[in-house]
Amino acid sequence: MSIVSNSLKRIKPSPTIAVTSKAREMRAAGKDVIGLGAGEPDFDTPDNIKEAAIQAIKRGDTKYTAVDGTPALKKAIQEKFSRENNLTYKLDQISVGTGGKQVLYNAFMATLDPGDEVIIPAPYWVSYPDMVLLAGGKPKIVKCSEKNEFKITPAELKKAISKKTKWLIINSPSNPTGSCYTKEEIQDLSKILIKNKKVFILSDDIYEHITYDGFEFFTIAQIKALKDRTLTMNGVSKSYSMTGWRIGYGAGPKDIIKAMAKIQSQSTTNPSSISQAAAVEALNGTQDFIKTRSESFKERRDFVVESLNNIEGLSCLKPNGAFYVFPNCKKLLGKKTNLKTDKDFVEKLLEKSEVAVVQGSAFGLDGYFRISYATSMDNLRKALERIKSFCEILT
Repeated sequence: MSIVSNSLKRIKPSPTIAVTSKAREMRAAGKDVIGLGAGEPDFDTPDNIKEAAIQAIKRGDTKYTAVDGTPALKKAIQEKFSRENNLTYKLDQISVGTGGKQVLYNAFMATLDPGDEVIIPAPYWVSYPDMVLLAGGKPKIVKCSEKNEFKITPAELKKAISKKTKWLIINSPSNPTGSCYTKEEIQDLSKILIKNKKVFILSDDIYEHITYDGFEFFTIAQIKALKDRTLTMNGVSKSYSMTGWRIGYGAGPKDIIKAMAKIQSQSTTNPSSISQAAAVEALNGTQDFIKTRSESFKERRDFVVESLNNIEGLSCLKPNGAFYVFPNCKKLLGKKTNLKTDKDFVEKLLEKSEVAVVQGSAFGLDGYFRISYATSMDNLRKALERIKSFCEILT
């Protein structure tokens, strides 16, 4: 008899973490592996943010804080939403967690009952379905077409909604595709959601500030009729290069936020007091570096997309945000190559060419793979040369 719970048996380890760990092991064994699997900016945390943390330590701000965030950080988040998104929240409508992942996990644990459905457009961030399963809910996956830039359409949303639907997840800019929903697309989806008053919306905005080509970010809570049914998740990990600091936050209906705090009080309690002090400075301090870094990401995106589209057997859309691309490798799968799946493709690429990427099936859509270009141009040049050579052997 196994001691492991049945709920845990339903989920799988994170594929992105698995790829990163495998690449790390190969490097330790002396292999020249180029890792394009991790969703982590290669830029350092800005100095003003580091200094704020140092000063917090010197002040002795090293004790427990309020369970779901200090008043200072909640105030900074409140002002951020007002300043950047024209959204007004009271402090008791804001929750701070140990990374955006905990905010999402808390929300599902606090709201899902057995049988409740969560609509998840695919490709999706790998943790969404598993968190839903752990909370006792049922992921309802809607596979989104490449011709629609991997975004759910109003018709697909309408068809997916049932009497059991509790949440819809919207992730824009998207991990793994980098696709972004325009204001008009959000408004079109909203027409369906306004009619279905029992459906709540979870908007994952973690890549909000990493957009290109003049794209104007718009979040669904800005639709007044849906604000009271929307939980907006964001954080400092991606835009501020603070992945290891582990600070995410959410804003939404007071009863959901209160329930999330109850979950957090019996799990991790408060996020790190030092990280919270650093996050206050991140949100309140200068934002100038964000544009500069986005320009660097754009340069990398343009290089990677062009290079991939010049490789026979691959094709790749040019996304408007995040730091990922999601190339199509279906032409390289089948009898001619002896690679039956995208998982076969990425495993052989790592084995033969020492480039680590993540298979599209890990994100719910077969026949693709994800590249994170949050690394140096030197690494990207070498990696794309290796990918090209690998694909030429296949063709």
